Formats: sequence, C-alpha cells, structure tokens
Amino acid sequence: MTNDPQALAEATARAMYDSDACSRWLGISVDAVRPGYARLSMTVRPEFLNGHAICHGGLMFTLADSAFAFACNSHNINTVASGCSIEFLRPVQGGDVLTAEAEEQILSGRHGIYDIKVTNRAGEPVAMFRGKSAQIKGHVVPPPDA
Repeated sequence: MTNDPQALAEATARAMYDSDACSRWLGISVDAVRPGYARLSMTVRPEFLNGHAICHGGLMFTLADSAFAFACNSHNINTVASGCSIEFLRPVQGGDVLTAEAEEQILSGRHGIYDIKVTNRAGEPVAMFRGKSAQIKGHVVPPPDA
C-alpha cells in the first residue's frame, strides 16, 4: 500500500465497493473519489418509484448515504455514521440519473461533518444530506506501514 492520499482513497473505494452488496444491487456507481470526497450516481429504475410515481425518498437517502460512506472512509480509517438528516427539494422521475456529491466540511479528531448534494440529470438539486461521522477501530485496507 502507498502513502499517497489519492491512491489510498481509490484503494479504500475499491475495497468498500467490493464489500457493499447494497450499493452494487441498486446499480450505484462510484464515479470519483479523493480524500474527503466522493461522487456516486444511480439510475432511477421503475422499482424505485413510490405510490406517487416519483423516486422513493429512501432510495435518494441511500444514494446520499453511500456517497457519505465513501467520502468519510477515504482516509482509510473505519468510519461510520453517527447521525444524518436529509431535505428533499424536488421530485425525481423514473429513468432520471441521480448524482450524489459528498464533501468533507470538517474532520476533527474522530468526528467529521459531510454535506452531500443530490442532483438530477439536469444538474438541479433534488436533496441535501448532512452526515456526522465517527471513526472506529481498524482500517478499510491494510495501512502502508502494516
């Protein structure tokens, strides 16, 4: 393993994606990752629609939560959510492509705050998610000095 932060972020993303059955099952792709940042996307399939024929909020939440996970684990310290919230801004139609862009706002000690903007294919914001993270024991991939 390397000491290069970008290479480490990419290695953690690969390892996490390989272990993330839910994101793979939903068709979520990891489009970009760097330390403290991740961009993921997902096509809204017919089975993602709710009783109003718009994307179920839980699926939008899941995409944002996955982007949060990839961003906060990009430093290769096992990190979990300690809390999060989401605001839904506009409905999403079937067939649209959603993109969740997660950015680290602060990382202080074992805790971090991340903002995730979810946009539709037209680039319009459809949801805003804020996640609070807590680092736990261990690493996603073996550290460079292991």
